[in-house]
Amino acid sequence: MEIFREFTFEAAHRLPNVPEGHKCARLHGHSYRVEVHVSGDVDTRAGWVMDFGDLKKAFVPIDAELDHHYLNDVPGLENPTSENLARWIWDRLIDELPLSKIVVRETCTSGCVYRGDAA
Repeated sequence: MEIFREFTFEAAHRLPNVPEGHKCARLHGHSYRVEVHVSGDVDTRAGWVMDFGDLKKAFVPIDAELDHHYLNDVPGLENPTSENLARWIWDRLIDELPLSKIVVRETCTSGCVYRGDAA
């Protein structure tokens, strides 16, 4: 079984490694949406994989680092593409949660899915 919780945060960034003249090289911001997916067996007594509150609790320190911040200043996010952000979030949660994927949306129509390096 797979469950997920969605989180939102606001942040600014620029992409330093895009070709000269690319619009994303300029400072801009997004209303990010992140889905944290976990998988596991459904506990027969509780009836769930895990408490959604535990997903929220695990994301609190990540939200504190990202929300209303300039992502390029966050250690490890010097090139804050959606792909790098998804991997960065995964690396911070993988020891706490049985992750199956991280979904990052930086616009209403664009985003990425990360399933870990082994996937």
